[in-house]
Amino acid sequence: MAAQETNTTNGTSQPADNRVVFFFDIDNCLYPKSAKVHDLMADLIDQYFARHLNLPWEDAVRLHKEYYQNYGLAIEGLVRHHQIDPLEYNAKVDDALPLDNIIKPSDALKQLLADIDKRKVKLWLFTNAYINHAKRVVKLLEIEDFFEGITYCDYSQTPLICKPHEDMFKKAMREADVVDRWGDCYFVDDSYLNCKKAQELGWTTAHLVEEGVTPPKTPASKYQISTLQELRTVFPELFKKDEE
Repeated sequence: MAAQETNTTNGTSQPADNRVVFFFDIDNCLYPKSAKVHDLMADLIDQYFARHLNLPWEDAVRLHKEYYQNYGLAIEGLVRHHQIDPLEYNAKVDDALPLDNIIKPSDALKQLLADIDKRKVKLWLFTNAYINHAKRVVKLLEIEDFFEGITYCDYSQTPLICKPHEDMFKKAMREADVVDRWGDCYFVDDSYLNCKKAQELGWTTAHLVEEGVTPPKTPASKYQISTLQELRTVFPELFKKDEE
């Protein structure tokens, strides 16, 4: 990923960057849910709950689900209620995933990102994963250079802040240099809760619901897509014109 741009160079003022920012979730978004990374991660999380909290398997699975639904991340419940070391958790869960054998580059994804008009749009990664996992995934996808920065859930900080908490969206805006410009934020994510919150906050949001995934009874946001390629249709203003 390229370094974040600044507005001054050697003390000389530069034109303000008035581009909109397109925030992309990473997991189950930049690669398909059918890759089953989430299933592998869920199993590792269940194992962690069972081992470190000394729970029967059924109770570990139940508590993992409860924390995920309540907080958006299982790890937040673990830190909040059990004082576990989040970096140790990350080493046993996210960093333990065999991603090299699962996640492969996609020419279609690369072309989609290349077709977004960078004169008008800043591309930014926005994930609830820790930085290690996020960088690992985008490297395997070979798309690091398309994005100008990343906002991630910092497991080294207390309290943990993650989507769909409003403070996490504010953090993303601050880091992408669009503070107070809620209407200049575009977003795509596979999470219903994250998209619902983004929509409420004023972001232009597309909820990714892959084919084969049961769609929500009530849409999370104004736009709902089944593939990232549909972003060309729902957000045509962000893409290069055919003649370009």
